[in-house]
Amino acid sequence: MTGRIVRNRCLRLVAAGGLLALLGLASGCTSAVRAYQRERLTDRIMSFQADAKATARRMKTLESREGSTGGSGGAGGGCACN
Repeated sequence: MTGRIVRNRCLRLVAAGGLLALLGLASGCTSAVRAYQRERLTDRIMSFQADAKATARRMKTLESREGSTGGSGGAGGGCACN
């Protein structure tokens, strides 16, 4: 009988730990990105390229030399003002 009580306590602890872990993981998915935070997230520096800063500097130089921006691939930041 004592073994059964210990086993039930262990199962309850494991179930409670699993539930807490599941709630912790699920809470990360509910955070929304606000409109003023999207500007920072769509910055060229935030790309996954190894030389993102060098590419951004090169594009800034090219854009200032050409007198125009855009036309190099990616779309806008999702604000529908392309």
